[in-house]
Amino acid sequence: METNILYEEKKRAEGEWAEITLNRPQIGNALTLPMLVEIEEDVQRLKTSRNLRALVLRGNGHFFCTGGDIEVWGALTPTEMSNDWILRGIQVLEKIAELPQPVIAAISGHALGGGLELALMADLRVGVRAAKLGTPEVGLGMIAGWAGVCRLSEIVGVARARELTLLGSPSSADKAHEWGLLNAVVEDTNAMEAQLEVWLGKLLSNAPPAVALTKNLLGTLHADLGRHFAAAAGLARSTEDCNEGIAAFREKRKPVFRNR
Repeated sequence: METNILYEEKKRAEGEWAEITLNRPQIGNALTLPMLVEIEEDVQRLKTSRNLRALVLRGNGHFFCTGGDIEVWGALTPTEMSNDWILRGIQVLEKIAELPQPVIAAISGHALGGGLELALMADLRVGVRAAKLGTPEVGLGMIAGWAGVCRLSEIVGVARARELTLLGSPSSADKAHEWGLLNAVVEDTNAMEAQLEVWLGKLLSNAPPAVALTKNLLGTLHADLGRHFAAAAGLARSTEDCNEGIAAFREKRKPVFRNR
């Protein structure tokens, strides 16, 4: 049976690295709880390895990741949303960010919602020019709950983070690059592979202890706000507007929000 998460270890002259690929292309690589568990297991394997020196995150198909599967979280109660979905997602994504090895997000298609939050856990991000990046959750009556708002603010600044999260409109890859959300923009997936080769060549040549220590120092910028995000997501899920947003998504229509 085909798995929704692919894990592969690769090797070149400079060293070895791992790749995790979201493999649910038929619905934009939307994330489910079992997928998060698989990612967590793969990340743990990488964390304890002395040979693997980097991680590449990918998405199969035309999307990097469209975020959490609305058919999954849309069926949750506010309490389940807070405890089982948001806190669990934050735990897994933070484990990616906390890896001692550098992480690259290879964004070959749109990265939206939780998909962008996943990409924000990476140390370096490269995207194809056709990709869109954004947090459209407010258009569904929900929030970006996996703590990505904080990392987004750190990377692009508070004013730009407000633009992305409050308007809910995605950014072009070129604009994301200008803002620092992407470290590089390339024309297509072939050019993206070439960029990955360059970055991996440099990363695998660096001293692993020094890289790990540097990442740890940078990671001290983040406070533990997981429960704050979980509470906010649970509150958002309890609103009539969120129910309307979910229904409108399923019915492929524009939602009518009534501020309740």
